[in-house]
Amino acid sequence: MPQQQTEFKRELGLVSSIMIVVGSMIGSGIFIVSADISRNVGGGFYLLLVWLITGIVTMIAALSYGELAGMMPKAGGQYIYLKEAYGSLVGFLYGWTLFIVIQTGTIAAVGVAFAKFTSVLIPFFSEKNILFEFFFLKISAAQILAIVSIIILTYINLRGINDGKIVQNIFTFTKTFALFGIILLGIFFASDEKSISINFSNFWNATKTTLNNGEIAVENLFGISILSAIGVAMVGSLFSSDAWNNITFTAGEVVNPKKNIPRSLAIGTGIVTLLYILANVAYMSILPIVGNPNSKDVFEQGIQFAQNDRVGIAAATKIFGNSAAIIMGIVLMISTFGCNNGLILSGARVYFAMAKDKLFFKQIGKLNKNSVPSTALIIQSVWASVLCLSGTYGDLLDYVVFAVLLFYILTIFGIFILRKKSPNIERPYIAFGYPIIPAIYILIATAICVNLLIFKPQYTYPGLLIVLSGIPIYFLWKKFSN
Repeated sequence: MPQQQTEFKRELGLVSSIMIVVGSMIGSGIFIVSADISRNVGGGFYLLLVWLITGIVTMIAALSYGELAGMMPKAGGQYIYLKEAYGSLVGFLYGWTLFIVIQTGTIAAVGVAFAKFTSVLIPFFSEKNILFEFFFLKISAAQILAIVSIIILTYINLRGINDGKIVQNIFTFTKTFALFGIILLGIFFASDEKSISINFSNFWNATKTTLNNGEIAVENLFGISILSAIGVAMVGSLFSSDAWNNITFTAGEVVNPKKNIPRSLAIGTGIVTLLYILANVAYMSILPIVGNPNSKDVFEQGIQFAQNDRVGIAAATKIFGNSAAIIMGIVLMISTFGCNNGLILSGARVYFAMAKDKLFFKQIGKLNKNSVPSTALIIQSVWASVLCLSGTYGDLLDYVVFAVLLFYILTIFGIFILRKKSPNIERPYIAFGYPIIPAIYILIATAICVNLLIFKPQYTYPGLLIVLSGIPIYFLWKKFSN
């Protein structure tokens, strides 16, 4: 029998912790969602404003989490913070939603994205290549490759935190430098004077562009409608900037977590925010925002109507020509594979913490001989694989942003609660700008949630229902576990 361990190994230093923050945040979103954002808000000013607000909101949240991470440097991170502030029910609802949708749904979606970009190099792995059909269920080569990639990364992380750390560091360094290289080329070496002129002339225009049966409809936005459009557009940018909190899940394996987790949150989110804004400046230096969906030329399609919303590939095509698809395919394969490693590595620690509190199966709360929660990792990969096969991961991710924002609001409000509830706990790091800055975050995030409830009810209400569905599960679990 292999010897079971009882404690995590602290092998994640500051650099590795930053790599988890950066690597979990940068996936495929930055190369895609600017198309949808530009259709919702129009001119370059508003495109950059959406990314700037997203970056500020993300950094405020990360800096606020620093206080909680310093207070409670335990495996499980955000789950622990919510449980301590509000009780086990709210903590369970977060863990439940994380397992059902947030973490596993994201792992599935990123896995399929990895397969899609692999198909650029190896067409066999296209989503259109259907390998099996069973009644209504169609299984493509892309779904199979996504599952294989999840299994491989889960196996690597079953071997110990050091193996997972090595993969994370290599892939995050690689994709960060690749993104930085595209930014440098786009801004300084491959900028297009015509594109810059067009974008500058429309820089302050706030418009919403829709496409119906090949016909473009452009609506000018004014006053409150601009704010509403920004809120709706931020769904994509917020999702692209999410998962920064994953480092808090691994607190049990971070060296000197009281200092290194707050530092990694601040540095990591700062790096990604800067890269994302500069990437959009690069896009605008290469391509016009306004485009024609009926054109086959990447310049004329613009950012708004880049083929399949792949703005990164469109920009690379302007830089590298016909080899762009291969170059960007490799970059995006690296980006998505590294992103999924961070998600798989960290997510299992939350289920482990829940099991320790008797809110999940007992076996999940055990470590294997390599000091990692092996059962939690395996169950996570199984459910993520089911979501890959179901084909519902795309729909589930539409619900994620609202649920994620809801728990971020509760967590940051938890700082105020814990200041009163536990005033004497050591706080190595104090939330930046407390109480004003955290309060501003709560107001902004709440406004975005209300805006989404009004203007995107088809996504937000199902997300809310997924969260609330955990309430009867919680009471049933408590009853039977007792």
